[in-house]
Parts: sequence; structure tokens; C-alpha cells
Amino acid sequence: MVSYKELGLVNTREMFAKAIKGGYAIPAFNFNNMEQLQAIIKASAETKSPVILQVSKGARNYANQTLLRYMAQGAVEYAKELGWEHPQICLHLDHGDSFELCKSCVDFGFSSVMIDASSLPYEENIALTKKVVDYAHQYDVTVEAELGVLAGVEDEVSSAVSHYTKPEEVVDFATRTGCDSLAISIGTSHGAYKFTPEQCTRDPKTGRLVPPPLAFDVLDAVMEQLPGFPIVLHGCARLPRAQYARLTSTPIAVWRSPLLSVRY
Repeated sequence: MVSYKELGLVNTREMFAKAIKGGYAIPAFNFNNMEQLQAIIKASAETKSPVILQVSKGARNYANQTLLRYMAQGAVEYAKELGWEHPQICLHLDHGDSFELCKSCVDFGFSSVMIDASSLPYEENIALTKKVVDYAHQYDVTVEAELGVLAGVEDEVSSAVSHYTKPEEVVDFATRTGCDSLAISIGTSHGAYKFTPEQCTRDPKTGRLVPPPLAFDVLDAVMEQLPGFPIVLHGCARLPRAQYARLTSTPIAVWRSPLLSVRY
């Protein structure tokens, strides 16, 4: 058993609380190699910005869980070398698809895990999420869950269509699972190529294709149901600037973005 605290990492609880109070979002970047990790840490250290380092199931298999542990520990020390005296760095499993995977990440030094059971029926999603939460919380590891389905492809996670999160379910889900943050679906999409031309409209001034609007009414309704609760949005790459501006000024806790177009 490796404690993330021994590696100098933090979980998401305090950084989310500060983000919600301060009215800003926290970036979460997937990385697959040393060069990407260097870029993330350098930018975070320069801005003194809390950051979530994300590892997908596929990336973890590729990089090796033991090497990842030491890379995360090295990232903390590198941040200190760059002048960030107290780095706020979280190592997070992205889209974990089983209890066994989430448990292994907890045991090997991750400070946060995501259990994505959104493809399961509602009650099964609750049951699996709660099982992960009950285990992770024993070691002060925070847990992200997902309610609603995003379209697009990311590693082994894929769906042809999205299903918006139902605001009327979020209180029951969060209460019964005990999750620390909740990923919701409002129309963002995984993958580099998110929408077909038929789904878009064309800007008359620039001639560029504009993706369909996000369901901000769903986001507003969820936040009304769960005031002060950390909300996560996946698939935020390549959004129109106006949508980015609204999301990054909304206290949703986390928005997911790519590094060099590698993820999302």
C-alpha cells in the first residue's frame, strides 16, 4: 500500500472547495509521457495553479503503475524546484471502469479516482460507485462519479450519442454514493473530432462551423440542486471561445481540457 501523501500529492477536496469559493475552475490534463508531464507542471508552477494530473486506464497500462508513482512524486519535486513551495498536485484515474482498477490505483498512490459507471442502469451505477467510494475514503482518496453519458471516443470509453444528466437525479445520486465530485453531461463531447458538419451551424462572418450549443440550463439546474458541490465537465476541448469563457468563470470545480490535442 502506497499513500499518495508520502509522494507529496493532494486529493481534490481542498482544491475543489477553494475553486467553488473563489469562482474559478481547475484544469485537469491527461498525460502519456514525460514531456507532457513537464509541460503541465511548468505551466502550473509558473501560475501557482492547482492541477489534476490524469491517467487513463490505457495510459496506466502503457506507462506501468510503478513508474507512474515515481513520475508523480518527481512532478511534485520538479514543481518545488521551479519555485512552487507548496504544490497542489493531484494524481487522478480518469474513467475507471471497474472496482478492481480503482482499488489498484488507490493502493498504488493515486490521490483521486474516477469510477465511470454511467453506461450502467441507474441503480447499478449507484451500487458500483458507492463500493469504490467506501474503499477509497478509507485512505482519504477522493472519488469522481459520472451521471449522464457523453458522446465521442476516449480510450475504451465511447458512445455514439449523449444523454444529458437529469437534474432531478443528482441529489439522490450524490447522497447515496457519497462521491466527492460529479461529472455531468451537458453536450460536451470526448475526442478530437466531436461533431459532424450536419450537427453544426456555419458562422456567416467567418464561414467556420460552429458546434451545437451546450445545455447550460441543465448545468444551472444541477448546480441549483447541488449548491456548492464540485461539478466536473469532460470533453471541453475545442469549444467556442464564448462557451469557454462562461465555463471557466462558473464555479463548477473542474473542466477537462487536452494537452497538445492528445486527449478529449
